[in-house]
Amino acid sequence: MSAPGIAIENHGYTEKGQVSKVLLAADAAYANQLAENVAKLVASIGSGYSHILAASTTTGKNILPRAAALLDVSMITDIIAVDGPKTFKRPIYAGNAIATVESGESVVVATVRGTAFDPVASEGGSAAVEAAASTGDAGISKFIHEEIVKSERPELTAARIVVSGGRGVGSGENYHTVLDPLADKLGAAQGASRAAVDAGFVPNDMQVGQTGKIVAPDLYIAVGISGAIQHLAGMKESKVIVAINKDEEAPINAVADYWLVGDLNTVVPEMVSQL
Repeated sequence: MSAPGIAIENHGYTEKGQVSKVLLAADAAYANQLAENVAKLVASIGSGYSHILAASTTTGKNILPRAAALLDVSMITDIIAVDGPKTFKRPIYAGNAIATVESGESVVVATVRGTAFDPVASEGGSAAVEAAASTGDAGISKFIHEEIVKSERPELTAARIVVSGGRGVGSGENYHTVLDPLADKLGAAQGASRAAVDAGFVPNDMQVGQTGKIVAPDLYIAVGISGAIQHLAGMKESKVIVAINKDEEAPINAVADYWLVGDLNTVVPEMVSQL
């Protein structure tokens, strides 16, 4: 099966934006979505198309640069707006500036920041499914195993509310002791700063920031996070930002809508008791 989230476009969409054709590559080589195998497939099919797009997720950012290299074209990353068929806006300098870029390539290869666009209807289409020839196993990587983390919490990048912890929470045990009850009360996803991930408090799939996941929830609660520029780049588009930190001069306070200077070990349990 072809990689989820990869859209190869030319005449594959109607004027209303509905998908009109789906290419399906059914081969064991794509069973585990190895980037080398999928990129080879995308490059093979994509050479006859005008645009190849994928979401700016771990999967998209793993596959598309490889496909672009195979097509011998440069790519545009993290699009947040479309100004024309080959003209786009993307953040630079950790989101502190927005660049307008125009592709001069015959095939536009780009990743798209999903949180920058409104969702479209997930129903109502009637796309035709066509078989695509497999390009087989590239023979340069192999699948060993995977570990899937199961959680009843919302997916981090799609959650309406996110509760994140930083190095200030002190330890992995304290992260869960303090933040789990708050997330449970709010029905929130949980995230973390890179410092908390590097310290081993939580797994790296919970990292929010320039080198982690980009989120834009309705409410983002940052607990014990100082607000390094890399972290701010991943969450500053949130609708409402609440910061809880001992440091009244913490950089995150500059982007927060509400901020509270205090001991998170006291403040957060008090918040939970009031919810």
